[in-house]
Amino acid sequence: MATIGIVGASGYAGAELLRLVVGHPELELVFATGDRQAGAAIAGLYPNLAGVVGAKPFDAWDPILAEGVDLVFCALPHGASSDLMPELRKRAGRVVDLAADFRLHDAALYPQWYGEDHPHPELLAEFAYGLPELFRDEVRAATAVAAPGCYPTTAALALAPFLTAGLVERTGIIVDAASGVSGAGRDKFPFCGTDENFAAYGLLDHRHTPEMEQALGAQLLFTPHLAPMNRGILATCYARPTDPTSTEALMEVLHEAYRGERFVVVLDEPPSTKATQGSNACHVTVRYDQRTGWVVALAALDNLVKGAAGQAVQCANLLLDMDEATGLSVAGMYP
Repeated sequence: MATIGIVGASGYAGAELLRLVVGHPELELVFATGDRQAGAAIAGLYPNLAGVVGAKPFDAWDPILAEGVDLVFCALPHGASSDLMPELRKRAGRVVDLAADFRLHDAALYPQWYGEDHPHPELLAEFAYGLPELFRDEVRAATAVAAPGCYPTTAALALAPFLTAGLVERTGIIVDAASGVSGAGRDKFPFCGTDENFAAYGLLDHRHTPEMEQALGAQLLFTPHLAPMNRGILATCYARPTDPTSTEALMEVLHEAYRGERFVVVLDEPPSTKATQGSNACHVTVRYDQRTGWVVALAALDNLVKGAAGQAVQCANLLLDMDEATGLSVAGMYP
């Protein structure tokens, strides 16, 4: 058994990590912090976990908690993990960060996209980008991983096979994606502001844009949308082909790229968010429109699982030399 800690367990991604970790056959949870909830029962905030956490309370963060722990997950808001990472790297054997603090390789991008300098640029090179389907060898060889979020994961898995094969142009790509409200965190959006509403935000300058471009090695225009649902994300991506092609040829590229990948499912029909709910799976498909000359690649996933906690556990399995799929499901919940 590997010992595990979670810093920031009281948010949605942290709670999903708790659900996955306590159900994992090879992981032992030793601490779970939630500073605003410190001392309160975990099951009081998340009653769905009552059967597995009992009366266990949230811990208050203290660096000594991480001493000698095999792996620590950080599920904090952006900017929060940067401050504690130097100490955490000294104490814990391995770290998986779910925030964007260490995803970008180039420190110069943080002022442009996040509005401030990175406080510890010397640590950026230590972090592998935690999208195993595209960067598995780097993740397996690392001791620190920055797990990508839901938008970059969805876009990257939809587009990467075609960019890698040189089948679409590396400029002029458009990514339209819609996420459920839980992607914004536990406290940000009230019911009345999101129910029966569908809105675009972050126009032209959303902070995940450079992360997508880094993962894909391509230029793109990204427009996120907030959808009135709890979970899920659907990305519709448009690219220009480099040569004449067809839907059949592009589908074959998808099948070949993800053959043997347990968490990417290639579908003939358009993917839906509901079908991925609760699973670590990403569903993908593609079309070529002869009339307009566009390649349209689509992907759907659960933003709290493959887009956050599930992906982090997938990376942890690799870091701990376990089977990559341990403790994770490909089957979603339906209805």
